[in-house]
Amino acid sequence: MASYEILIADDHPLFRSALQQALSLGLGPDVRLAEADSIAALESRLAEKQDWDLVLLDLNMPGAYGFSGLVLLRGQYPQIPVVMISAQEEPAVIGRAREFGATGFIPKSSSLESIQQAVRAVLDGDAWWPPQTAAAAKVSAEAKAASAGLASLTPQQFRVLTMVCDGLLNKQIAYELSVSEATIKAHVTAIFRKLNVRTRTQAALLLQQLESIPQAPSEQGAETP
Repeated sequence: MASYEILIADDHPLFRSALQQALSLGLGPDVRLAEADSIAALESRLAEKQDWDLVLLDLNMPGAYGFSGLVLLRGQYPQIPVVMISAQEEPAVIGRAREFGATGFIPKSSSLESIQQAVRAVLDGDAWWPPQTAAAAKVSAEAKAASAGLASLTPQQFRVLTMVCDGLLNKQIAYELSVSEATIKAHVTAIFRKLNVRTRTQAALLLQQLESIPQAPSEQGAETP
């Protein structure tokens, strides 16, 4: 049996254990499994090793805004197949996962057998989608544009963007990341250029396009980098 290396990214220890059990039973003793409990931990794992056979990615991970983790992975590591895992099983959520570049989607309500079937299919080079995918909604042009822009960010720029969207000032972000305020200002300027926005509020609204269930747009502000 072939040896596979799979990275499980989920912040729930019990579900990570369930996935470990399912994959160990379904793929045999040669499978190598590793875990990450946040987007930051996932990035660290990927910085150490980039030839994973598969990443199983929870939709709602600490450090992610909806599908932003998927978009970041597809932009920085396009060679790695990503299967989304979520308790949100609405057709619209599944459709967005597919549109944003996932190779499959596993509902958390799935049986161990279904999880094993899905993972085997993707490892064999196929995609795997649950039955309700047929009714999936299409992603808006705005969300696709947001995805393309965010995929061009480096992991550090993406980290800065999420902190900007959390309302942190440049000096606060600099303190958190142990860099100079000038470095953060340069990052923010580069982020705005890549995303084609001019304000922090516009950047936050763009990131909001990647939420699992789209929200109505809110009023834009006019901050500077």
